[in-house]
Amino acid sequence: MLVSAAEMLKKAKAGKYAVGQFNINNLEWTKAILLTAQELNSPVILGVSEGAGKYMAGYKTVVGMVNGMLEELNITVPVALHLDHGSYDGCMKCIEAGFSSVMFDGSHYPIEENIAKTTELINITREKGMSLEAEVGSIGGEEDGVVGKGECADPNECKSIADLGVTMLAAGIGNIHGKYPANWEGLSFETLDAIQQLTGEMPLVLHGGTGIPEDMIKKAISLGVAKINVNTECQLAFAAATRGYVEAGKDLEGKGFDPRKLLAPGFDAIKATVKEKMELFGSVGKAC
Repeated sequence: MLVSAAEMLKKAKAGKYAVGQFNINNLEWTKAILLTAQELNSPVILGVSEGAGKYMAGYKTVVGMVNGMLEELNITVPVALHLDHGSYDGCMKCIEAGFSSVMFDGSHYPIEENIAKTTELINITREKGMSLEAEVGSIGGEEDGVVGKGECADPNECKSIADLGVTMLAAGIGNIHGKYPANWEGLSFETLDAIQQLTGEMPLVLHGGTGIPEDMIKKAISLGVAKINVNTECQLAFAAATRGYVEAGKDLEGKGFDPRKLLAPGFDAIKATVKEKMELFGSVGKAC
């Protein structure tokens, strides 16, 4: 059964580890992530961007697939199904479809409008026992057409959103989505520390987890980050493994063209990537 991310993130923040949010794009992605979480006894958050939701034929299709897998694969670790960078309309559709968690990305609105829309969603999600993530200060890179340059959030604005009663807060601290450029200046731990001081026990979220050096990830966790989003890294691993299979001509051998065989190396690559991240984030063995 899907659960809200609230309890798993509260435990993560108190225990100084982070739960990974791994974005899903199809059946292979979902199955690989769920099986790895079960094998490692780790809580997990399945992220769905609005673009991926559309690609997978809509949010109800995603909910049906995930719920079916939880049952058929005997998944017993806590699993949250979370809308990533949701618009207000996207959040409403996911609430209706049966997601257990949503992110409202109101970072591009003036702070007053962000607060008004977030407040409305807090009331709805609270009533349904769902978790809600809010964002202050845009995360760099491109996410479903929204481009941000990796600015740092205003800690006081973070406090005003946190005080509304959201479950977790994504704050821009110089992180970006996608591959990090050579001239990236790194995370602003000064900003993160200031946000943590003002938001107290609120679990903080680090977007753009791909490509951030391990020592920075560990330091971010020590400063209150309890949820780390990974997407690009799984995509790159999947693409490289699939390319290797085709370039080796394995799709031309016997029934190597069968999609179940063609996609198997990518599936294994996602599992390996997720395992590596769960070990780094410290969530292995924390499902209870």
